Amino acid sequence: MSLNASDVVPISEARARLTELAEEVVDGAEKVLTKNGVSYVAIVDARKLDYYHALEDEHANLVLLSEAEIGLRQVLSGQRIEPSELDTILAI
Repeated sequence: MSLNASDVVPISEARARLTELAEEVVDGAEKVLTKNGVSYVAIVDARKLDYYHALEDEHANLVLLSEAEIGLRQVLSGQRIEPSELDTILAI
């Protein structure tokens, strides 16, 4: 989703318009609040925030799965280290 100029709001103005901005966000807009002319925080719908968090969790799971697959392939191909070597590596 792209932002319009009306979606960028100075934080000082947002204080006075918080309810209005929240209603716009629930209707599908996203708002970027600025402080001293620089992006500071965003207001997004709580359901979208939950969705963003779920995406982050899914990405983390995919990274772990990929690493597990790499490790399994290494073990199956005979690439492994002795337990004493592992102890040395983990002690660092």
